[in-house]
Amino acid sequence: MIDYSKCLEYEPYAMDKNQKDKFLTECLWILTRYHYDHCKEYRKILDSENFDINTVHDYHDLPFLPVRLFKEYDLKSIGEGEIQKTMTSSGTTGQSVSKIYLDKENASNQTKVLTRIVSDYIGKKRLPMLILDTSALLKNRSMFSARGAGILGFSIFARDKLYALDEDMQLDINGMKTFLEKHKGEEIFLFGFTFMIWQHFYKELLRTGYRPDLSKGILIHGGGWKKLISEAVSPQEFKESMRQVCGIRSIHDYYGMVEQTGTIYMECECGHLHTSVFSDVIIRRPYDFLEADVGEEGLVETVSILPKSYPGHVLLTEDCGTVLGVDDCPCGRKGKYFKIRGRIKNAEIRGCSDTYAEKF
Repeated sequence: MIDYSKCLEYEPYAMDKNQKDKFLTECLWILTRYHYDHCKEYRKILDSENFDINTVHDYHDLPFLPVRLFKEYDLKSIGEGEIQKTMTSSGTTGQSVSKIYLDKENASNQTKVLTRIVSDYIGKKRLPMLILDTSALLKNRSMFSARGAGILGFSIFARDKLYALDEDMQLDINGMKTFLEKHKGEEIFLFGFTFMIWQHFYKELLRTGYRPDLSKGILIHGGGWKKLISEAVSPQEFKESMRQVCGIRSIHDYYGMVEQTGTIYMECECGHLHTSVFSDVIIRRPYDFLEADVGEEGLVETVSILPKSYPGHVLLTEDCGTVLGVDDCPCGRKGKYFKIRGRIKNAEIRGCSDTYAEKF
């Protein structure tokens, strides 16, 4: 099996293409074999395709699972007694949700990888954290899914934290003033989901005239752009608007999904989403599923070395994207960098931000 204790110590953006291809091929080959032996549903799928893993010498040729399968089947490679946590995806009313089963090792490895990736952007020390959401999210189990898991996951970077919104999703200006005065002159880590930040933070700062000094802040946000794009708010306008109301300049979007929690794809200073050594994206042409060229749009396949308790290591998403380059991003990070273009037509809304916007 994979020696995770060694693999998870690697620097997230230090391997070049040749090194990373060899590393991922070895890890993902092992995981494919493992899940074939431990998940009967996965084995049936591969057998139905007459797949022989012994003929595969490159991870690009491993079979993918459509991410939607996790909404329809309980796919796991562990026994019932080993399940420590069950993650569910975000979804609007009436939608089925993905169910991801984690054992203790898988949950721990997700946290370790998230720490290594995010630390490359915010540093290794814990920071005062402003969560641009409500703590009620964690009290109401019916609300607790990918959104709550995201908040808890990123909270590991906090040494002191404040939820900026009350239970009615109103901005707690007095609480923010006290918190920011307490940590005056310090770097502040901010986290939230894109639409909620726009709707309940940015618009409230505009309405009230409150202008907190977050010039030393670092904002990480995610969860989808569908609603904001429909309101004609581009990523560039989002960043500029946030700078105007609170002075924040370090703003990073990220791409990720509950089916591969931990292996997020962070946006660098140049506006590019990056794969880490623990993961990759492959863009597939929709008509034959062959790998697309750099600059060519297609379906996004994501691979990750983390999913061991369930067969989620090679997934075909319902997103469209484009690889922009490999190992040559001006930010200096090695690895593939890419852009998400949107959802395929008629795909369900699934991002934390977008599903909240739909309900809102």
